[in-house]
Amino acid sequence: MPIVKVIEVIATSEKSIDDAVRNAVAEAAKTVRNIDSVWVKDIKAHVKDNQVTTFGIVCKISFRLE
Repeated sequence: MPIVKVIEVIATSEKSIDDAVRNAVAEAAKTVRNIDSVWVKDIKAHVKDNQVTTFGIVCKISFRLE
């Protein structure tokens, strides 16, 4: 039976929420192997001069331990 660990990651993107999720996984994958899933816990957008400038997410990334 595999053991699964969960880490919390904060990521941003100037493009989209989807891109922020992809950034979170890409950054985590630099030091973590066997990533199985991502759960987006919170989403926000930063606004400047009445325009959305950045999308931010807080997510939980789960991965299997070896």
